[in-house]
Amino acid sequence: MKYSLKPSPSETEFHWVKKTMKKLGSVISAQQFDKVTIEKVLSIAKEMEKVSKKPSQLLKGKIMATFFYEPSTRTRLSFETAMKRLGGEVISTENAKEFSSAAKGETLEDSIRIVSNYADVIVLRYHKEGGAERAEKFSKAPVINAGDGPGQHPTQALLDLYTIKKSFNKLEGLKIAMVGDLANGRTVRSICYFIAKHYPNNEIIFVSPKQTKMKNDIKKYLDANKMKWRETDNLKKVLPEADVIYQTRVQKERFEDNPAVYKQVMKDSENLILNKESLKLMKKNAIIMHPLPRITEITYDVDKDKRAMYFEEAQNGLYVRMALLKMIFLGY
Repeated sequence: MKYSLKPSPSETEFHWVKKTMKKLGSVISAQQFDKVTIEKVLSIAKEMEKVSKKPSQLLKGKIMATFFYEPSTRTRLSFETAMKRLGGEVISTENAKEFSSAAKGETLEDSIRIVSNYADVIVLRYHKEGGAERAEKFSKAPVINAGDGPGQHPTQALLDLYTIKKSFNKLEGLKIAMVGDLANGRTVRSICYFIAKHYPNNEIIFVSPKQTKMKNDIKKYLDANKMKWRETDNLKKVLPEADVIYQTRVQKERFEDNPAVYKQVMKDSENLILNKESLKLMKKNAIIMHPLPRITEITYDVDKDKRAMYFEEAQNGLYVRMALLKMIFLGY
């Protein structure tokens, strides 16, 4: 049985009306979503902006486990807040790689078997690509991929789409510049999958040092979906034409075995920093996005500009994750 959000006669309160719908299930990759489901996520997220403003008991009695093998702030806390805003409960462990049975040698598969006995849904961040897919095979509960190494981060990509649509009231006909460490950035990979498959009437411009170019598998995926793209290392030339500047940090944790490469990437990335001078080159209605945390790639004097959307982007994560939880438990 499913539910839909309908305004009450007062137009300020909302109630859920039963209707026949399907449930979402696990969220593992961007590729699993069809366009209808994406649009439903974005639509329900808009409803969740209203729901989040007052206590709800939609998911009363449900338990979510946040199981993170890497430290996280925004993703973990926004998921936990989303569950609590919907009336559910949360059990949590952060940096499970060091502070759980994993430190004793327990496999991901065994850990998931145990945790899925305790929770109705598991939000997993894993330090290696493919972790969420592995976990789903052994879990009794739906699994949500909250980032798997340099692989994917589908919920971040969904909130990015939501932010773009709120800003432009569309998801097509845009030039989107993805800037920074594109080889290791799971968020840019995920959003490329979404855009190429369902919104190909855009152009993606990859801007990065040569050591951190977007990997070939994504480029081949864009080509297969007839998505227009190009790459450069010159951000200044891109700024006047881009509608969206999607900035990313250099992922230091992915260079542990190559400190010399990291040092060179950081040096080359100095040419990709967004600062007050960059703003003068940008279109007036462009937006700046960033999955956060930022390090040095966006200077603080950019924050006050109306085009800086990264903090609102992070806030949008709450609404999108509320929508996903609603779709998993109550359907759509």
